[in-house]
Amino acid sequence: MNYTSLYRKFRPLNFDEMVGQEHITKTLKNQIISGRVGHAYLFNGGRGTGKTSAAKILARAVNCLNLKDGNPCNECEICKAILDGSLTDVVEMDAASNNSVEDIRSIREEVNFLPTLAKYRVYIIDEVHMLSTGAFNALLKTLEEPPSHVKFILATTEPQKLPATILSRCQRFDFKKISVENIAKRLKLICDEIKVKISDDALNLIGVISEGAMRDSLSILERCIQDGDDDITEDKIRDMVGIPKLEYISKTVQSVIDFDVDSAVLITEKILNEGKDISYLLWEIIKYLNNMLIYKSCGKVNIYNENDSLTLKNIADNATKQRILNLIYEFSNLENNIKWTSQKNIMFQSGIIKMCIKIDNNDFETRIKNIEDKLENSSIRITKNKEKTIEKKENENKNVEQIVKKVANLKTTNYWKDVVKKLKDNGKIMIYTNLLNTDAVEVADDVLEIEFKNGITNFGKTVLNNKENISEISKLVEEISGKKMKIKYKDEKSIDNNEINGLNSLGIPINIID
Repeated sequence: MNYTSLYRKFRPLNFDEMVGQEHITKTLKNQIISGRVGHAYLFNGGRGTGKTSAAKILARAVNCLNLKDGNPCNECEICKAILDGSLTDVVEMDAASNNSVEDIRSIREEVNFLPTLAKYRVYIIDEVHMLSTGAFNALLKTLEEPPSHVKFILATTEPQKLPATILSRCQRFDFKKISVENIAKRLKLICDEIKVKISDDALNLIGVISEGAMRDSLSILERCIQDGDDDITEDKIRDMVGIPKLEYISKTVQSVIDFDVDSAVLITEKILNEGKDISYLLWEIIKYLNNMLIYKSCGKVNIYNENDSLTLKNIADNATKQRILNLIYEFSNLENNIKWTSQKNIMFQSGIIKMCIKIDNNDFETRIKNIEDKLENSSIRITKNKEKTIEKKENENKNVEQIVKKVANLKTTNYWKDVVKKLKDNGKIMIYTNLLNTDAVEVADDVLEIEFKNGITNFGKTVLNNKENISEISKLVEEISGKKMKIKYKDEKSIDNNEINGLNSLGIPINIID
């Protein structure tokens, strides 16, 4: 007896059985009921979100002899013939392997013939973005003015690769990633039907791992079932896909936050000796840190059981939001770097140890003091008063004098903390977290310079340079200060060329690392 995989066996047979795409199925059902079905559709979305299933259901629905509230009956001769693949009027083509001009020309020739049995001849072209330029050109005319008895359903994961001329001729439907909750509910129904016992924690873990793809979640479930055990637990799934236990994740994060090198070495060696996948491990650590950040910001964390949530809260209480945010960036960078090395284990363990080594981060004032100490031992004399003026002696270095004057005249605004707090209150968490521990200085009547004492990451630059985010900051500054200000960012860890030349003239070594 031939075995059928779960994702094929439990493929939705009507729109009502589709999970998490109600915004699409409702529209398609209404079109079918009202008789206003378009001639060309584009189904776009991530893998395993239901694009091909929806296309097959739509192909049956437009030809069904006994519609049921916009759904195909799956019982009439047309529906049965489409389901078993014997009806030649419904053609499925994989553009990944049939992407030439000749393949599309064959379709152009076929569309002129009337359907043999069904009402419409339906062409389902999967992975349509893989078609060649010539094939797209060949398809264009037919897609623009097809015969009344022809329908096209195109499916893709990368709509940006399709020519605008193709996009403009299709009704586009964007399939969303399926939520963890919806995936867990669907898997629970399937497990009940096939008599498999599975814990709620295991269902949620599969939902998280599959990243919104129902097909992937069914493939993971199938691997667990084929192991021969009818009782599926969270630990079994972690072992199956190579994800370390949550206990390992929490202990790794705890050791890094506590700067405990010994504990970090022990836990990483244990993880590596068990042969866990490092990519999955880092993904889990970043997700865990993100949940800690959410807890620190909103006081909520609902995705773990009671004991695991308590552990997360205890670890989070010993770290600042800025520390957690910095660790997310550091682990993300480590994940990116590991992709390009053959010594993944060494890179991983050394990266963890590096994060555990406590480095005294000199803040803005401390670095100013260091510069002043260097200057006092040179030919520059500094007189410290309210204005902190600098008196020049013969042959003084002009560049260095400009640096000290620039530092001395900065005055932090008294409303900036209110602006940052308002961002948090307004739910602008991404902007808020990137502006934590910053100061703002009015360097001109209409210019507000935001200073990043601890530097700013590339990701942070991307967030803060977004036009909408800059506009949001400017609006709040004007609202709270009563002044319309231009926003300027200053990375305190970067020094311009004039400052470098000035400091180098004093023998202060400067290393710029991008």
